[in-house]
Amino acid sequence: MAAFDSNVLKLTPEAGTPAYRSAPHNIEAEQGVLGAILVNNDAFYRVSDFLKAEHFFEPIHQTIFETAAAIVRAGKIATPVTLKTFLPTDTDLGGMTVGQYLARLAAEATTIINAQDYGRTIYELAIRRQLINVGEDMVNVAYDAPVDFAPRAQIEDAERRLYELAEAGRYDGGFQRFSQAMTTALDMAANAYQRDGKLSGISSGLRDLDARMGGLQRSDLIVLAGRPGMGKTSLATNIAYNIAAAYQSEVQPDGSMKTINGGVVGFFSCEMSAEQLATRILAEQTEISSSAIRRGGITQAEFDKIRDYTIKLQNLPLYVDETGGLSISQLTARARRLKRQKGLDVIMVDYIQLLQGSGKRSDNRVQEVTEITTSLKALAKELNCPVVALSQLSRQVENREDKHPQLSDLRESGSIEQDADVVVFVYREEYYLQAKEPRLGTPEHEKWQLEMDLAHGKAEVIIAKQRHGPTGTVDLQFEGQFTRFSDLAGGAQFRAPQE
Repeated sequence: MAAFDSNVLKLTPEAGTPAYRSAPHNIEAEQGVLGAILVNNDAFYRVSDFLKAEHFFEPIHQTIFETAAAIVRAGKIATPVTLKTFLPTDTDLGGMTVGQYLARLAAEATTIINAQDYGRTIYELAIRRQLINVGEDMVNVAYDAPVDFAPRAQIEDAERRLYELAEAGRYDGGFQRFSQAMTTALDMAANAYQRDGKLSGISSGLRDLDARMGGLQRSDLIVLAGRPGMGKTSLATNIAYNIAAAYQSEVQPDGSMKTINGGVVGFFSCEMSAEQLATRILAEQTEISSSAIRRGGITQAEFDKIRDYTIKLQNLPLYVDETGGLSISQLTARARRLKRQKGLDVIMVDYIQLLQGSGKRSDNRVQEVTEITTSLKALAKELNCPVVALSQLSRQVENREDKHPQLSDLRESGSIEQDADVVVFVYREEYYLQAKEPRLGTPEHEKWQLEMDLAHGKAEVIIAKQRHGPTGTVDLQFEGQFTRFSDLAGGAQFRAPQE
């Protein structure tokens, strides 16, 4: 039989017609996949988890694939004979009828082994065509945009479409052998055994907290929550600095860098500026209060100390994005970009309630937060790094006698509590006691002073939820003037939750 002429579906431009670029496509690959399916229906299952009818360039190929898929899923056999009765008979395919074309596809079929590679080629070309569509729409809208359509809105719409395309443009995943998962688990245990501190995750730099969490686990969404004034941003900044300061890497045979300790940190600060975060880190390291640094109330010796630490900290692998009103699609795109350009081991987000959904502003804030937390968890899995997301607590905490936070205090708590692998609360009894000081010289003041002495400089980090470890409370030291959390001098302090 003569070789299959794949050009039968290609229109030849008339002489004198100006040349133009056609959209990316591969007719031969499409014919190869369809032929493999018609010869052996098992080929359909090789490609069905990522390949859809709309990914084919030729309309007749879309129809053939869609019809064959329906027949196979119905438990019947898709062959040229069974298929042709469901296809339009009056279609002219380069001088061939539908029946003849199907027979030729089957006769010149590729092997079932090649079907998956051909399917991926078709899929990637379809993604390229969609990229072209996004680009053309961007150009056309930019030219013809109405007066009330701000460029920022177009940028956000383009980023959203590109994000959706990036999510759709993946054909990895699916099942893996359990032995592969077991090997990965064994490697994790070996790394934990060899690493300083015997941690399976990335060390937060706080010994007692690491002992209860095993460090920050890759692919985990860790929610760090608290009422204003509790120090959740300070704790996040401390952890981010500790991880960046401990960063060590080694060059792999392929030229890439592998993190062996600490990590590269991406800090999305929706509330504070990069300068404010830097001031906090300087205060923590120099033990000069951040308020004194800001107002210039420092001595020459303290200024020299700040200058020396600034030089030392300049090379920290800590990257800050201070964009306000960031949408979750923008955050995701920027995290991917940082991972690709600099590497990325930990993501910090301050904080969830200041993020926006990827679509238009929604009146249903709970639904919008659900999209945000689901996307943050998906990002943690995709980039294989922990995402530490800060969250506000509702005001109902203030109405209780016992101000210790609970999972139900999370604002828009349903999705946050559900999507998070770990939920950690920051609580400082000293903050609430300060507001309740009785009149000096009364017995109540003496009792209050005793309670203040016990609570002074202490913070509770309450692990309220943890998928792979115990819950309970870790006691830490907090130095407010330096915005610094540290381990208590007395060693590990951990209390299991009360029944």
